[in-house]
Amino acid sequence: MTHPFLDLAPLSAGRFAAIEDRVARLLGTEQDVVIMQGEALLPLEGAIRATAGPGTVALNVITGPYGQTFGNWLRDCGATVHDLAVPFHTAVTADRIREAFAEHPETDFVSLVHAEAATGNTNPVAEIGAVVREHGALFYLDAVASVGAEPVLPDAWGVDLCVIGAQKAMGGPAGVSAVSVSERAWARMAANPRAPRRSYLSLLDWKERWIDGGRKALLHAPAQLEMLALEACVERIEAEGLQTVMARHASAAAATRAGALALGGGLEPYVYEAGDAAPVATTLRAPAGVDASELVAGALASDPALPLAAGGGALAKEMIRVNHYGPDATAGAVQGCLAALGAALAAKGLPADLVAARRAADDAWRG
Repeated sequence: MTHPFLDLAPLSAGRFAAIEDRVARLLGTEQDVVIMQGEALLPLEGAIRATAGPGTVALNVITGPYGQTFGNWLRDCGATVHDLAVPFHTAVTADRIREAFAEHPETDFVSLVHAEAATGNTNPVAEIGAVVREHGALFYLDAVASVGAEPVLPDAWGVDLCVIGAQKAMGGPAGVSAVSVSERAWARMAANPRAPRRSYLSLLDWKERWIDGGRKALLHAPAQLEMLALEACVERIEAEGLQTVMARHASAAAATRAGALALGGGLEPYVYEAGDAAPVATTLRAPAGVDASELVAGALASDPALPLAAGGGALAKEMIRVNHYGPDATAGAVQGCLAALGAALAAKGLPADLVAARRAADDAWRG
């Protein structure tokens, strides 16, 4: 039995390297880019374990759940970690980073999430990167949710380790991910006796056996279908134009926010300031006394395919996520979500102005 996903010719080292080059162009980087054969948690953890150890003093910024995870990994490596946590309804500022350096001038590692799809905020990486450069610290950035939805510029921002995944705004596969690595980061890894070696987590294995060897022999059999899907998704972004793709996400976020405010019924943006809100997904606060997960379940009853979800963990009762990313960064998806939420609010006896919501969303999209 034949199938388009079966019996494919092996992916060559040359094809693999060409896909890495396209990802590098997407990021506008001259740094080495390594495509790792797993979901983005693989390079996120691998990069921390490669560069952190008992002598590391880390400033770990927490604007959502992933920041908490990074702090745990850093401590597990033996690093001294100073957490800078800000409320999930806002973003961190460069001034807060500067204050943290003044308090802990020995800091030599900064970890930050660019956009938090889980909480709906985004952080001003360009401004933060300038502060980190002033102090000479290594800068680690999770750009998994932001890439494709807003600019991600490792070189211009002074990011030493920039991890991306394709499964959100890029509209691609979850099974492979990538990290751009600066020369400073490679040097830190090489000097770290605790950096993973001969391990699936190891970035140094890719450096020594793949990059330094001229990218002629792969470390192991690649995840072929995921690599081809990544190539196809980058090709699609190239064809549409990265600026156009990002503009769609920005329009979807603006339309969702405006539509939710006009809808009424007690629904309001979870992230207070529009400037702090991520283009990749919009989070909303459920009306007082209403369980967000119940409201989402009611909304999805009419159309289970809508990109709606309740917040994760402790946020499930208060937060609604409109995941308008990738193929759902469209006016139709936004309007569908607003209509379904309006119907769910009405079913609970709360006022919902669907006409006003539709008009506000349309105006914001065009604006």
